[in-house]
Amino acid sequence: MAENKYLPRLKEKYKKEIIPNFMKEFSLKNPMEVPKIEKIVINMGVGEAVQEPKVLEQATRDLSLITGQKPVITKAKKSVSTFKLRKGVPIGCKVTLRGNRLYEFLDRFLNIALPRVRDFRGLSTKSFDKNGNYSYGVSEQVIFPEIDYDKVERILGMDITFTTTTGDKEKALFLLKMFGFPFRED
Repeated sequence: MAENKYLPRLKEKYKKEIIPNFMKEFSLKNPMEVPKIEKIVINMGVGEAVQEPKVLEQATRDLSLITGQKPVITKAKKSVSTFKLRKGVPIGCKVTLRGNRLYEFLDRFLNIALPRVRDFRGLSTKSFDKNGNYSYGVSEQVIFPEIDYDKVERILGMDITFTTTTGDKEKALFLLKMFGFPFRED
């Protein structure tokens, strides 16, 4: 795979600003000890796809436009008769971003998409898991500029999980704040 000549803005910021600041804050000796964002997983669960398969087509199209990568179709793991769901039926799609695409998506998410969220007052600090990963639920895919509002047939939501290499919430919160995540003070 040929490596790109340019470095994404946030990757450059990570190498030049975040690593030295993180080492100073937590008194680390080796730059390799500094945690990083390992991957970003974007998941769209489309329950209506059981009755209307076209909704899943729209979800995969939108997700590929947003991420620049082809989504993987996720299937039901078990049958649930209450929801008329059979095992193996396609019910969603997901994308895992790594490397330069991760930083490019993160840049667009923080600087373009989040400011377009209606009534946005900051991200909650309560969405971290015990391993220092952060999850955020987007209620409308139209906050991303790649989506043409006129071509949207149905508003769909998505879950975005930022997986870090740190093992605790405090370091993960500091790392994400350094990247520019607008956390609100709870």
